[in-house]
Amino acid sequence: MSVMIKEPALSEAEMIAEAEKALADISRIKDAVGKVIFGQESVIERTLVAILAGGHALLVGVPGLAKTKLVETLGVVLGLDGRRIQFTPDLMPSDILGSEVMEQDEKGKRSFRFIPGPIFAQLLMADEINRASPRTQSALLQSMQEYHVTVAGQRHDLPAPFHVLATQNPLEQEGTYPLPEAQLDRFLMQIDILYPELSAERRILLETTGVDEAKPESVLTAERLRAVQKLIRRMPVPESVVEAILALVRSARPGQGNDETDRHVSWGPGPRASQALTLCARARALYDGRLAPSVDDVYALAEPVLQHRMALTFAARAEGMTVRDVVARLVKAAG
Repeated sequence: MSVMIKEPALSEAEMIAEAEKALADISRIKDAVGKVIFGQESVIERTLVAILAGGHALLVGVPGLAKTKLVETLGVVLGLDGRRIQFTPDLMPSDILGSEVMEQDEKGKRSFRFIPGPIFAQLLMADEINRASPRTQSALLQSMQEYHVTVAGQRHDLPAPFHVLATQNPLEQEGTYPLPEAQLDRFLMQIDILYPELSAERRILLETTGVDEAKPESVLTAERLRAVQKLIRRMPVPESVVEAILALVRSARPGQGNDETDRHVSWGPGPRASQALTLCARARALYDGRLAPSVDDVYALAEPVLQHRMALTFAARAEGMTVRDVVARLVKAAG
């Protein structure tokens, strides 16, 4: 049994035909990104899953792990209009959203004209997002959820598709401002970037320190990406996957009958986490060449989807536990 969520159903033949075209596109995307970014297959997969699902992602890793290069590469490969904002403590909301300026015509008549900021892009890279003040960080809230901004009482729609890929350095905490929980919840996934494997690092040394370096090539258009995203939203979700998502997310909330969660978790994920898991499971299934998600997709994506939507109790932090540890235990208990 499968359930659909507000999308018109496609016939089996139409679904297969559309999926085959999407799989060919995804294969070309993988090849194009793999020519520039070496190793980090899990990071590339999760970032692409977030984009294919139509959401935003927070990339967390120490300096030098190609976070910026990955975002720039994806912008070119996917054919998106990309912009980059370097977040600093003195960055103002108007530096992101844009502002109105007063102009005077030849007759002396004065009027205001809106000058769009860098947020009016299809792929926005928010570099070191936690270095800006909470006031500036909040400038992204409305855009990430509603896909438009309001300046001087006027609504301005953002381009479609619109994605935010933000980076964050987990080491240097001096002079940074932790992202508020409401903004973290807008990110579909938090993707932790680890050091590359030995073979990948060897290839990095050999292929990036010479005269010629691989450059990304566009293999998709924004219109085609939107078509793939629409297809993903039409994919059927088996009832077993829906139940697994509900059980997992609800088990991560205190007061739901899970003793371990009650001891270790201060607050847990809301319904937006369930929505994110559903979309990401669909996208991961298509990424792997399947027409419907499985329970394994849910468990594989539990960590990046849930970890930034939970907080530990003081006792759990004192014991040296991390949110990732709690999520891993919940997945193991569910599986």
